[in-house]
Amino acid sequence: MENISIEDRKNVFITGATKVLASTETQATVEMADSKLVISGTNLELTKLDLDNKVVNFCGNINAIKYVNKSEKTNLIKRLFK
Repeated sequence: MENISIEDRKNVFITGATKVLASTETQATVEMADSKLVISGTNLELTKLDLDNKVVNFCGNINAIKYVNKSEKTNLIKRLFK
């Protein structure tokens, strides 16, 4: 079961995560069962990582959250020049 909760656009709580694929100050990518979750913002910080219980928390200024199909590949050039 997946659940996403955002508190005051400062904290995001995710259950159902299987892996954190990437995490920077401006973007984080979390793998879910059948999709990826991309979190965009500023000053993003991974505050909790408990993959045994499938729980991940981030804090920072959350600007956007987007689901992406696992099969959808992101072009490296597009990512570099975003």
